[in-house]
Amino acid sequence: MTDNTVTTDHTFRQRWQQLDWDDITLRINSKTTQDVERTLNRDRLALDDFMTLLSPAALPYLEPLAQRAQQLTRQRFGNTVGFYIPLYLSNLCANDCTYCGFSMSNHIRRKTLNEQEIEAECQTIKKLGFEHILLVTGEHQSKVGMDYFRRYLPIIRSQFSSITMEVQPLAQEEYAELKTLGLDGVMVYQETYHAPSYQLHHLKGKKQDFHWRLETPERLGRAGIDKIGLGALIGLSPSWRTDCYMVAEHLLFLQKQFWKSRYSISFPRLRPCAGGVESASLMSEAELVQLICAFRLLAPDVELSLSTRESPFFRDHVVPLAINHVSAGSKTQPGGYADDHHELEQFTPHDNRSVVQVAAALVKSGLQPVWKDWDNYLGR
Repeated sequence: MTDNTVTTDHTFRQRWQQLDWDDITLRINSKTTQDVERTLNRDRLALDDFMTLLSPAALPYLEPLAQRAQQLTRQRFGNTVGFYIPLYLSNLCANDCTYCGFSMSNHIRRKTLNEQEIEAECQTIKKLGFEHILLVTGEHQSKVGMDYFRRYLPIIRSQFSSITMEVQPLAQEEYAELKTLGLDGVMVYQETYHAPSYQLHHLKGKKQDFHWRLETPERLGRAGIDKIGLGALIGLSPSWRTDCYMVAEHLLFLQKQFWKSRYSISFPRLRPCAGGVESASLMSEAELVQLICAFRLLAPDVELSLSTRESPFFRDHVVPLAINHVSAGSKTQPGGYADDHHELEQFTPHDNRSVVQVAAALVKSGLQPVWKDWDNYLGR
């Protein structure tokens, strides 16, 4: 146990087992306009209030919900928006997942960056102005696992102020080791908290283990990782509302247990990719705004992140409401910045504007892009 934990025998797996998917879905859909109006007048929200703001009954109240979310965002974060960029190191994957372009069953060219190629990517990214990097790989333990990370993480960290990772779930001691090598944060999305849907979409590989993935944020907390990212892949389960309510349950559990860590929530919707599937539950752009604003009211201090999966128009109008962390100029394939090869992509980004264009749009909205808010020596 580290300083980051609260003594308890309770785990989120135990909490998840207490949560009935169908009951939660029914409760969300039974909320009324009176429930929404009462919730909007509350200063602090409980999980039942969050459920109300997720409900179909809350959609007609989008304007007051957005106004409240924007007010809280400006209070907590001022006019700043942090910038990050994903750096894809490999598209090798030992899993077969129906929704991912890197899935082992997809006949795409595979590539893992070597030291020279990583250096070229880092130099190109540095010229764009970024200091916050998200390292992304397919999930391949033997080819892109701890030996690879031990070798290349220090090289990348020497060039950037902050590094987060989105890779296969690791053991607690592995996360603790990576922290000593310069790792600041880990994004680990459950994809869906609906076990039948999870099994339906994860056909082969270690990712089939629902509970190993579910318990990953707790391993991160025990390892003392500074930032833990959560999210559900919207559209994978029969109810995006219920999945996102589960994310909120997970967030509040972790905040109580691992109170020294910071948290980030992302809102990925299914995007086109090689061999991809259709959404099981469609979410409109208005409903995505509703979800983002509901999370801001529930957790005013938490980082809310929006990637280039969404359109330029949507991002320009929603970031000023409640988002304080965005990607820009993203390439979703290994080597994509120094040498662009679309056939290696994980998914196709929707916002394909340059970094300069995205930053200019935010400035036009009265926001200040932040390229660096952390230094290597701080907190170490």
